[in-house]
Amino acid sequence: MISAVIFDFNGVLVDDESVHFDLFREVLEQEGVTLTDRDYHERYLGYDDAGCFEHVLHDAGRTADPAYIAGLIARKGARYAEVAEQGLRFFPHAAETLKAMADAFPVAICSGALRSEIVYVLNRLGVRDRVSAIIAAEDAHKCKPDPAGYLQSLDALREHLAASGAKGPVLEARNCLVLEDSLAGIVSAKGAGMWAVGITQTYQAHQLRQSGADAVIDGLATLTPAWIKETFPDDRRG
Repeated sequence: MISAVIFDFNGVLVDDESVHFDLFREVLEQEGVTLTDRDYHERYLGYDDAGCFEHVLHDAGRTADPAYIAGLIARKGARYAEVAEQGLRFFPHAAETLKAMADAFPVAICSGALRSEIVYVLNRLGVRDRVSAIIAAEDAHKCKPDPAGYLQSLDALREHLAASGAKGPVLEARNCLVLEDSLAGIVSAKGAGMWAVGITQTYQAHQLRQSGADAVIDGLATLTPAWIKETFPDDRRG
């Protein structure tokens, strides 16, 4: 039985994957490194800021210490804040879907985005108080496709449930449903032992299924408690 829902963020709730690509490219160009759209989507999308910068620079034959990477992240973060103030695009039904999930389940966000970016968007959507836990880039021990972030999300949800006095069995990975738009995210969720639903807002359905998605939807409006109950009717992992 599904007992908790974990959302990825960029490409799922906020339509800003293209913004992140543009900002990665902008900052890297200032360092003399070229990042193409194809390389970003085929090789780097799914990494957090640190992972993306590190891998792009490594592939370009460049070495970078943590302080250098931190400087790049800070520059990108400042530019994201400027773009956000000019207006971000949200996917249709983002707020409504998250609220519906939160009415039925504890909800977490697990993302490679910075915490400030996540909180800013959740406040804009009016749903910050509906999210029980956030695992952001600053929190994750390792970035996707490693399962660490989703396992941290599970721990955070357990802590929330314990603090709220919730009764019942301990939340397990097999009771968590993850909504992801990226291939690396699907791999991460499955590696954590969770159910993964892919949403076709960045990649095509067959790509999401090839990465291990248990189900695929075309938009947030599909994700309802009733759909979850119908699609994942019981604990099929025993």
